[in-house]
Amino acid sequence: MTELDDLSQQLMRTATDAALSVAPDLLAAFRDTMDVHFKRDEHDPVTVHDRQAEERIRELVLKRVPDSTVIGEEDGRHGRDGSIAWYVDPIDGTANFARGLAFFCTSVGVAVDGVPVAGAIVDPVAGHVFAADSRGAYLDGTRLHPSGVRDEGRGLLITGFPNSRELARGDAEALPRFGDLVARYGTVRRTGSAALTLAHVAAGWCDAALGTSVNAWDVCAAQVLVRGAGAVYRPFAGNEGWDQPGYLAHGPDLVPTAAEEFVDWYLTRLPRWDAR
Repeated sequence: MTELDDLSQQLMRTATDAALSVAPDLLAAFRDTMDVHFKRDEHDPVTVHDRQAEERIRELVLKRVPDSTVIGEEDGRHGRDGSIAWYVDPIDGTANFARGLAFFCTSVGVAVDGVPVAGAIVDPVAGHVFAADSRGAYLDGTRLHPSGVRDEGRGLLITGFPNSRELARGDAEALPRFGDLVARYGTVRRTGSAALTLAHVAAGWCDAALGTSVNAWDVCAAQVLVRGAGAVYRPFAGNEGWDQPGYLAHGPDLVPTAAEEFVDWYLTRLPRWDAR
């Protein structure tokens, strides 16, 4: 085991402990009465549980690894600048959580010198603990293996496209492009949690995932899971690097022709959309 492998394994344990530390409270709050507030618009909810969970995770990781930085969805950057950075989404899928839909998770990913090396994603309702380090990806300690589906026509695709902001751009091709994916995949679903969706790709529970409006805390842990399981993770729609706002992930045997055509189309639209 190399020095990086050893560090990655230690960081995975901390990420797992941090994500698990908030699971009981999230499970207790789920489907109970809660106040919901909004950030950018009514499609972007936040609850007190998001902020409390992020604070607890931040305290745990900075106590374990004090010379590091935590970048969280709710409270931004804390800690010390150094080689280790944590990316925390305390509730990925807050809209689902707030409405009682059991598809949300806590995601804690960690990068060393700018490269994601470990992470954990916990689904508190299902009780699933996904974790990954430089050696591989695991579900409750058992190695993960992605789907072997090859044909998109028999595949399950999960996507977040189009969201409300993408529709507000008024591009006449947006809905037809979504329709093309629906027609060419066996099944298409919109689940509302990028991190948990990507964990499902790593586990082989869905065959492909396509996202277009994500943040670093949504995908840091998830891409380590996907790649650690032996699946494909491709970032797009931004500058070079892992933390781009778009991704295409799929099992190693899938030939994602329709999804790649969508990505090519989406990238041609970015200059026009960004200019608005």
